[in-house]
Amino acid sequence: MQGAIESALARLEPGPHTIAAAGRTDTGVHGLGQVAHCDLAKDWDPRRLSGALNYHLKPAPVAIVDAALVAGDWHARFSAIERQYLFRILMRRAPATHDAGQVWQINHELDVAAMQEGANHLLGNHDFTTFRSSICQAASPVKTLDELRIERVEGLSGPEIHFHVRARSFLHNQVRSFVGTLERVGSGAWTPDDVRDALAARDRAACGPVCPGHGLYLARVGYPEPVFHSDMA
Repeated sequence: MQGAIESALARLEPGPHTIAAAGRTDTGVHGLGQVAHCDLAKDWDPRRLSGALNYHLKPAPVAIVDAALVAGDWHARFSAIERQYLFRILMRRAPATHDAGQVWQINHELDVAAMQEGANHLLGNHDFTTFRSSICQAASPVKTLDELRIERVEGLSGPEIHFHVRARSFLHNQVRSFVGTLERVGSGAWTPDDVRDALAARDRAACGPVCPGHGLYLARVGYPEPVFHSDMA
């Protein structure tokens, strides 16, 4: 995404250009609500800027949904106060077609109530070393998890499990580690209390499998004041 947008910007103004995004995502992770900022010399009308960028972004699978003029000290990453992720699991035996590469597909049912019970142990302020990648560069493994809500929905391709995860910031692989661990609970291989014990262990070896990135979506980035005003943002 970054390279595509920076290349499009260079078509509009002499570069090079560097954008700063609200959050970095692993390979295969999707951005529904990614936010980024950049400095431009010209006083662009936001609507014209987004249209021009979308023209030059073709055929990359990237689109500018909205644009806004912000203060000089505003930063897409450091001004954010929360990030929300969505993870989708598709439960069906037949191979995914329309949703291929958009969901983590499994061929068995999951117990949503058991997974939610396990997820509740993760809410609040904790040392999340167990659910942190060994290459994570965060200064501390201590984070506050504000929401981890799990629901079953009927998708177009079959029944899905949706994980809604919200916090100010996340460790590397934290959400994927949560989902992979909770899938073990939903499958019956772990009990909900095993999640509590894994958290308390503060040991990466105690984590369940890390699920693939293609079911994960950065859904929304929150700021103290509204940035975008379009009803389509």
